[in-house]
Amino acid sequence: MDVIKDILTFLADNVFGQVPILIGLITLIGLILQRKRFEDVFAGALRATIGVVILFIGIEIFSGGLTSFQTVLASAMNTDPPKADRTLDGFLQDQGGTIALVITVAFLLHVVIVRVFPAARYLYLTGHLMFWISTVTVASLVTVAPGSNQLTLVLCGAGFVAAYWTLQPLWMRPLMRRVMPDDRFGFAHTSSLAALITGYAARPLGSREKHDTEKLKLPRQLSFFKDVNVSTALIICVIMLIGVALADDRVVGEAAAAMDAKLSPWVWALLVGLRFAGGIAILLFGVRMFLGEIVPAFKGFSDRVIPGTRPALDAPTVFPVAPTAVMLGFVASTVVFLACLGVFAAAGWFTLVPPMIMLFFVGGAAGLFGNVVAGWRGAVLGGVVSGLILAIGQAVTWGLFEKTAPELATLADPDWYAIAWLLKAADPVLGTGTVWLVPVVALAATVASLLLVHRGEKRRAAAEVADGDENGGTDGSTDGGTDDGTDGGTDGPEKTGGPVSTDKS
Repeated sequence: MDVIKDILTFLADNVFGQVPILIGLITLIGLILQRKRFEDVFAGALRATIGVVILFIGIEIFSGGLTSFQTVLASAMNTDPPKADRTLDGFLQDQGGTIALVITVAFLLHVVIVRVFPAARYLYLTGHLMFWISTVTVASLVTVAPGSNQLTLVLCGAGFVAAYWTLQPLWMRPLMRRVMPDDRFGFAHTSSLAALITGYAARPLGSREKHDTEKLKLPRQLSFFKDVNVSTALIICVIMLIGVALADDRVVGEAAAAMDAKLSPWVWALLVGLRFAGGIAILLFGVRMFLGEIVPAFKGFSDRVIPGTRPALDAPTVFPVAPTAVMLGFVASTVVFLACLGVFAAAGWFTLVPPMIMLFFVGGAAGLFGNVVAGWRGAVLGGVVSGLILAIGQAVTWGLFEKTAPELATLADPDWYAIAWLLKAADPVLGTGTVWLVPVVALAATVASLLLVHRGEKRRAAAEVADGDENGGTDGSTDGGTDDGTDGGTDGPEKTGGPVSTDKS
């Protein structure tokens, strides 16, 4: 038993927890299954791995600046982070082994579900979020069912997490079809709640065709804003300079000294803004590089192992589609969060911690999906929705994790809050003996949803065939999607081994 536990823990720590390795292995196996030549297999797997490494280098470059800015911003707003008796580090020391086992068992169960049910199209491959989703789930289970042993936590957590990994890319599919009409890959990120709310709420605001952020007409004097690198650098530099002007000199000085002791705080602010823009450019380059390999390589899995399946990938994979919308969503989410910070502090309710990295990824993703529905108006709405969810979620969820890891509330994406409160809602009927209801209900709901989706797809396919016959067979389209963003689900390759697009654009 200990040997099996050690193997599962090793896989969680060294494969699922290491995104470059996971993507490289998936690409390698996919190319081998397609019987590619050795040199193509070797080069393709290496390019995919390097692409992910480049992506994370870009994230490290701009996130380092955001972390420093977070400290300066808190000082500028004259706020202190909330205090906690427990820490995330302590929780990971106590439950790290449990979390690792949840990741491995949940992924194996997720693969089985995707293999068995035709409607489950996507294999969840966002490695770092596999860890965080499992961590939030275990922390929530410990909260609602204290005293549960490790085996109970692992099996219950794995069942719930596997259900989430299976369903999350599916409920994002209608919006993703607007971003990626060829359905090359799915969206696997815990910002999905903000994106969904934005997608539905943005419908009355207009259309992408009229207000697309990437096609905005600007006066000649402002045309440089169309270059996302220039606009990103300018916006972040301005925000940084305002933060430096309002923050405590000591705090700013310490932040600047961390980069270079001789550096002026004002120059430091400009460099952080420029590094942020450079980091985004590197990130987008890495995304294009690894997508060019993983998507066509995944055809090996689609044909041989899990027929018709596509990879579900991290949020930055869609950012190249509308980088201006991403930046608009980020700025809007930051402004709204800071407004909430001031209001909450004035009311004495809760001291918010500006989660700049989450504001970027969640606000950017929601902005992008808002743009595909209603153009720049939708992008702004996505930022507003994200800022509100992250602010309110942080305030109301901090106490929920006070006995485990309160920092999870400040590091959270919207779906983390949904998971935590969904499990908390079951608290009155749960205990050590009844905690097994969590995976049973989650998996039963997953199976029922997949069966309903599959039945609906078959009905639409039959209706389209009948309609084609009535029209004399001149319309060979099998696309059940509609212009309002809903998706019939019959387009693209089904679980019959149909080919996945290898378009690398």
